[in-house]
Amino acid sequence: MNTEQTIRTFVEFFEERGHRRVVGSSLIPPPGDPVLFTTSGMHPLTPYLTGRPHPLGTRLVDVQRCLRTTDLEEVGDRTHLTVFEMLGSWSLGDYDSQQSVRWGYELLCDGFGLDTSRLHVTVFGGDGVGGDDQVGPDTESLSTWRELGLPVELTGEENWWSNGPTGPCGPDSEIFVWTGDTPPRGTPTTDDGWVEVWNHVQMRYDRQEDGTLRPLSQPGVDTGLGLERLLCVLQGRDSVYGVDVFEPWMSTVPPLWPLDEPSTRIVLDHLRSSIVVIGDGVRPSNTGRGYVLRRLVRRVLTTLWREDPGRTLSDLPVEPIRHTIDHFGLSIGVEPVRDVLLGEQERFRDLVRRGRRVVSRRLSRGPLGERDYQDLHETHGLPRELVRTLLLTGPW
Repeated sequence: MNTEQTIRTFVEFFEERGHRRVVGSSLIPPPGDPVLFTTSGMHPLTPYLTGRPHPLGTRLVDVQRCLRTTDLEEVGDRTHLTVFEMLGSWSLGDYDSQQSVRWGYELLCDGFGLDTSRLHVTVFGGDGVGGDDQVGPDTESLSTWRELGLPVELTGEENWWSNGPTGPCGPDSEIFVWTGDTPPRGTPTTDDGWVEVWNHVQMRYDRQEDGTLRPLSQPGVDTGLGLERLLCVLQGRDSVYGVDVFEPWMSTVPPLWPLDEPSTRIVLDHLRSSIVVIGDGVRPSNTGRGYVLRRLVRRVLTTLWREDPGRTLSDLPVEPIRHTIDHFGLSIGVEPVRDVLLGEQERFRDLVRRGRRVVSRRLSRGPLGERDYQDLHETHGLPRELVRTLLLTGPW
């Protein structure tokens, strides 16, 4: 099942059950939202999860692109991406969590054809996350999953979902798929062969500034199914980089710039993510969203130049750029994207040349200490990673 078929199967499943499709928005939250980027499928729907009526009704479904900088250091493994897509379904004061998990089970097993023996669930077991008013175990979800015949592991805060320090939150059920070559030897919290694909959240509370939990007047259900992770399972790949949506990248970039596997994944992910961020209107800068973009591009260049300082983004083929633009429906052409990438490359190359002289002077006084790294970053814009991998070892 390819990407298009997977998305269509998901959306049509929920449309047949009375859900209306919401058009996915860009990575940029609406004005007034303090978050730099949309980090989850529910983010654009936050006002409706707290009680505001949605113009399309109480049952919704969508496909939303997201960006998480919190996972940046995890990129390079087989499951994490900076920009990813989330398949989502919502009940805004309509059906309950038991109905949601039953539909989730039905779609995974009947719609996508997954064997129930490959599934495991984690459920909130109660852990005092509500402060003085401790929230108890999620017995409703627990009994429903057991009735469906799936193994369940009870956890604490791992199964408590929130989108920040305040706002809507609640207990969740996380569905894992077994991806190992051997039978599992443990549960999702003890065996990393289990990969989380779908999260069903009961939006029951609104966390206040003082940390207390206030029950929502309109409890709802918010689910998020990671598209790339689901594709990895459906297409039998050992990482998200092997699925069809990454094929234009995997077929062109590794032969161009031979790297070890984690480094190749970082380059692919960060370039693809940069294109989406650029397409949503962001340009490199030293603050805010522009700094995230700058960090992505410069991390690509740091990785490429570690092996060969002569590598340049001008060699990046048109095909993966165009595929990314088309896949995400971005309103930008290939050449404007290339112009932004190459402009940032030149600024970074100038920084490296100037920085090497600065670091050489520091090294003449002895080995670099923590204070040196901090000053190099804050005063000269030279991050620790760059100092270590390029300025100290590269042939500049």
